[in-house]
Amino acid sequence: MQASVSNSRLGFGLFEVDVQSGEMWKAGYRIKLQSQPFKVLTALLERPGQIVSREDLQDRLWGKDTVVDFDHSLGTAINKIREALGDSAENPRFIETLSRRGYRFIAPVREVPQTAALMREGALNPAAPDAFDLYTSGEASNALAGDEPTALRAPKLVSVPMRRRPSAVNLRIGTGVVLGVAAVCAAAYWAGSAGSRVTPPHITQITRNGHLAPGSENMEDIAASATDGIRLFTSTLESGHSALVGVALAGGAVVPISTPNELAAPALGDLSPDGSRLLLRSHSSAESEQPLWVVPSIGGSALRVGNILAHDAAWMPDGEGILYAAGNELYLTRLTENNPHLYATLPGRAFWLRWQPGGKLLRFTMIDPIAHTSSLWQISPGDSNDSKARKPKQVLPGWTEPAAECCGVWTSDGRSFVFQSTQAGNTDLWRLAGSSTAGPTRLTDGPLRYQAPVASRSDDRIFFLGVDARSEMKQYAPQTKSMTPVVGFLSMAIRVDYSRDGKWVAWTDDVGVLWRARADGTEKLQLTPSSINVFLARWSPDGSQIALMGREPGKAWQIYLVKGDGGQPERLLQESRNAADPSWSPDGQSIVFGRTNDVMGKENAARTLQVLNLQTHQVVPVPGSDGLFSPRWSPDGQYIAALSLDQREVRLYSVTRQTWKALSGDSGADPVWSSDSRSIYVHASRDPAQPIDRISVPDGHVEQVIRLADSDSDGAVDFVFGGLTPDNRPLIRERLFTGNFYSLDVKGR
Repeated sequence: MQASVSNSRLGFGLFEVDVQSGEMWKAGYRIKLQSQPFKVLTALLERPGQIVSREDLQDRLWGKDTVVDFDHSLGTAINKIREALGDSAENPRFIETLSRRGYRFIAPVREVPQTAALMREGALNPAAPDAFDLYTSGEASNALAGDEPTALRAPKLVSVPMRRRPSAVNLRIGTGVVLGVAAVCAAAYWAGSAGSRVTPPHITQITRNGHLAPGSENMEDIAASATDGIRLFTSTLESGHSALVGVALAGGAVVPISTPNELAAPALGDLSPDGSRLLLRSHSSAESEQPLWVVPSIGGSALRVGNILAHDAAWMPDGEGILYAAGNELYLTRLTENNPHLYATLPGRAFWLRWQPGGKLLRFTMIDPIAHTSSLWQISPGDSNDSKARKPKQVLPGWTEPAAECCGVWTSDGRSFVFQSTQAGNTDLWRLAGSSTAGPTRLTDGPLRYQAPVASRSDDRIFFLGVDARSEMKQYAPQTKSMTPVVGFLSMAIRVDYSRDGKWVAWTDDVGVLWRARADGTEKLQLTPSSINVFLARWSPDGSQIALMGREPGKAWQIYLVKGDGGQPERLLQESRNAADPSWSPDGQSIVFGRTNDVMGKENAARTLQVLNLQTHQVVPVPGSDGLFSPRWSPDGQYIAALSLDQREVRLYSVTRQTWKALSGDSGADPVWSSDSRSIYVHASRDPAQPIDRISVPDGHVEQVIRLADSDSDGAVDFVFGGLTPDNRPLIRERLFTGNFYSLDVKGR
């Protein structure tokens, strides 16, 4: 058993506490924590990795002779600590609950030297709060004395074996990540051989609003940015809708860029070489192939590029031609003519097209919609106009398994190629030398998820997005017609499903693990291993089984069955296609399912709804369901609701009549039936008000339950309709924070 610690300044993750003064900081910013919760936290920190019994905590805080409602008071204190740390009881990163025994602090705890504490408080460099070096706290004294750090060593840690799945998505780092990053970055990476001298990378924070639009890994939703040397052009998210903005490199001011109504939710493809024109496509629907538009970089009217439909595009080096990706092919066109011709045929779908300075080499990201992998590829234009002569070649083949590289850019001099790679759940930036295809070196090592690099036009700086996602579950309160936070075990859930009798609940968390518990939170059980990423799950009518949509690394989305009391998930279909959205027939003998939409995996095969008989394993199509997905079987079995692939329509299928009808409304997402089958709830995600609509069945009357954008008081970035409570109250996952822009100088690395 590890030894207790007694230093007055202790650190863990991005947090530091001063036991004597009763103060706590996160990434250099003070956090308020009341006296009793702070005492509980101190007691746990002093014995990291050890169980601290409830009786010990009672003696420490209240004494044996004090009469209090101990269980309630201790539970309240633990909840306040978890709230301050961004922790959860269901997926703990810091405090683990041991039923009827006590609590244990499970994160590594370090002793913080006085010099590092001073550095954290900003006393030594108050003039530059937005810049930091990736020093470890063990090297702080050398850095402060003006010496170069030698053979960087990790800070002194009291190690605790970690027994949970690591989660980069739920790091929950504060907006003031500035100085605190130094204390938690993996110093071991930067350590060289004994006696060598290493200069850690210097990172500068540019924005602070935390509402930048990140992409979704291994999905056709890649967030691109560009710079003209003065501004960064990117997208932000506000109350569920994206907007194009310009971010000042000096100061980080965010200014909207006006676009016409035809360009709802514009997605950036590229910026022209002279910095005057933006190449955009609409991102308002789930269809991947969209029209291309050219808009002045100062905003204004738009010019559509012919009749082209593409899923990504880039300017040619001459600033006149446009190279665009459609299907598995690249095409070249010009604004002065409407005669695109084939440029190259590819083995997959290309995104993030980027030219090397001088135009000698094109690199891009290839996404496999079945394996859900992303990899880097390149093409040399050559002197031939024959598209067959342009052979794509993979960069870094076999470097990671499954491949998870994306979004590379060259520095302005072409000597470095910087890209992102996801390994062991963490996304970092890496560098290749020039046109090299092997031997990358790491540029970052957490704690954020680093994405979407953009190269400066004049020097060796790389701008990039540091993702720090934070969200919370809320439920609709009909008395006040507002959303209220969900407390307790479902507070960190993403999608929720209650059994038909309301006694059990299943949910997915933010790292894709499926859980179940009784409705009061007792008898909690993890149902799936970390090797399966679960998107959603549905209880069988009798509450004995759960059908789930999940996938293993490098494989397609599939339908699985798992027993409600645990066991090995059983894959139901043996096919190399994406299968999605399982929904039970009322007798529990069949499951209706569909395919994924374009964002989650654009396939060339037809996409229809199908019914799987669990006894015979026979699969039959639902008549007239071409171009539909996301099926939901009504509890009484009379209807199946589904969405069009562009999510502009909600449709209703009568099982007895075998006919379809379109329901009212102009958009829909995540449909959920009411418990009595008399209505279906949908998220009208294309509506600026972001309402949850209740559609009566079968007449199709639409009633807005709540307008999420209008009721939001926390400045939410976007919303996910997570399900219904047993009494039909909507559950909404609100994302409150995404990330910010940073910059890094790669010169000499």
